[in-house]
Amino acid sequence: MPVCSIVADHKSEELYSKLSLAYSTEEERQIIEKAIEVCTPLCSTEPNIYGGSVTEGKRMITIEYHDVSDREDGQVYEAIIKYLGIEECR
Repeated sequence: MPVCSIVADHKSEELYSKLSLAYSTEEERQIIEKAIEVCTPLCSTEPNIYGGSVTEGKRMITIEYHDVSDREDGQVYEAIIKYLGIEECR
């Protein structure tokens, strides 16, 4: 399901990673939440999920993993990006 107006940003370090998804509408928020619900079971570790404000009226949902050493988190992030139809992640 392509949702081109959602902006993805990924950051990672040893045993820590996060994917932040910036959105503008309630519909986009619901689509992101559905993607998280569908994709996070791919990892045996529960992520921290939180939201906040960004600039220009956008909001953000962040999925964050700590102490995941076998890169299961990467599978989750790839699945979320694919689910949302995002072609580029910053």
